Amino acid sequence: MDAFYASIEQRDHPEYQGKPLAVGRPEERGVVAAASYEARRYGIRSAMSSMKAMKQCPDLIFIKGRMEYYKSISAQIHEIFHEYTDIVEPLSLDEAFLDVTENKKGIPFAVDVAREIKKEIREKLNLVASAGVSYNKFLAKIASDYRKPDGLFVIHPDKAATFIAKLPIEAFWGIGKVTAHKMHALGIRNGAQLRACPLTFLIQNFGKAGKLYHAFAHGTDLRPVEAVRIRKSVSCENTFEKDLTTHTALTIELWHVADELIKRLKQAGFYGHTLTLKIKFSDFSQKTHSISVGYKLITMQKILPLAKQLLRELHLSDYRIRLLGLTVSNPIHSHSNDHTPTQLSLKF
Repeated sequence: MDAFYASIEQRDHPEYQGKPLAVGRPEERGVVAAASYEARRYGIRSAMSSMKAMKQCPDLIFIKGRMEYYKSISAQIHEIFHEYTDIVEPLSLDEAFLDVTENKKGIPFAVDVAREIKKEIREKLNLVASAGVSYNKFLAKIASDYRKPDGLFVIHPDKAATFIAKLPIEAFWGIGKVTAHKMHALGIRNGAQLRACPLTFLIQNFGKAGKLYHAFAHGTDLRPVEAVRIRKSVSCENTFEKDLTTHTALTIELWHVADELIKRLKQAGFYGHTLTLKIKFSDFSQKTHSISVGYKLITMQKILPLAKQLLRELHLSDYRIRLLGLTVSNPIHSHSNDHTPTQLSLKF
């Protein structure tokens, strides 16, 4: 979906239409949850601090989020999806993959399925969606973002290689600012240069992710659309009203985050053996550190000592910390599937 939360608020409040709007709280510790396209023209993006957003756009309208309401709208959109296919893999409230290899309405071309769904979302919900169509998830995801807002873009198998070659490395799925900076340093700035890199070189410089980058550069993505997504992690994080400034305060809060994480793990019935510590500083920079073990991470006796070890290994010199988080991942049981259907990605 296009600017999902913000678009819902503008739909429900006509006085906000055409104006820069942010969903969030205009507080010192506030963060933008979503920004309308009018606000994005000022450089405002989700996860930006509210204070920075207001400096960039003094006329910015802030509105408190209504998460349960957004969930209900998302459910209505999924009802539309299921009119066409039951192979729907949600990524978030405003994004999903659809496998339309065989769709319920017998529409022969995926692009026509996308066009029909976009039309139905607009007519029934008065919201705008963008869609990407291609033969795998990587390319469908790229296509869905390519002509927003109200976009519909197709990457045909015959044109995929040329499209990928010209794609900036920052646009590749899974390549963030840090990885992109490293690739630039290695002389990799687009898909063609990434494709020219040997697999061994990419693994040497990027570890396991190197295999994924190599596959993407060659237009390959064997991941199926999973109608029932297998949970891959459980996490918990806390943003503090005031920065933590001492090691003692950080250790105490680490226990509280671990305690909440354990409750969520038990509720989800999730068993993993990789623990990741995430720390975000007052300047919004962040550090993460992970460790994998040969046993289930489900109790305080197992998790807290590892969390403290990760904290020590970060060798922090700055204790102006605004956020602390823990994640358990790498599930004990995993499943794979090499089915590679034609896929339709909708960022709804």
